[in-house]
Amino acid sequence: MSKPVVLFLCTGNSARSQMAEAFLRKHGGDRFEVHSAGLNPTGINPLTIQVMNEVGIDMDEHRSKSVSEYLGKLAANYVIFVCAQAEKSCPRIWPFALRSFC
Repeated sequence: MSKPVVLFLCTGNSARSQMAEAFLRKHGGDRFEVHSAGLNPTGINPLTIQVMNEVGIDMDEHRSKSVSEYLGKLAANYVIFVCAQAEKSCPRIWPFALRSFC
């Protein structure tokens, strides 16, 4: 059985969505396929890396990704917007997602 796919979206994919991806990957990666992206990726904020290192999560393999990398390629079951700007700016591009949280 395949894992449900979760996509966290924000504006820059620099902090909140990166942290959400890392936490779910660490604590639920055996049950979920986890991704994150931004509308306008800006690179990962160094403070995000620092804070995640402080709680024992290595961010070395993470990179800031654009939502366009996933369009038409990812069948997300859950799309979670972690900022209001992304929710306002992003059309419902995953209409078949089981749930879309804002």
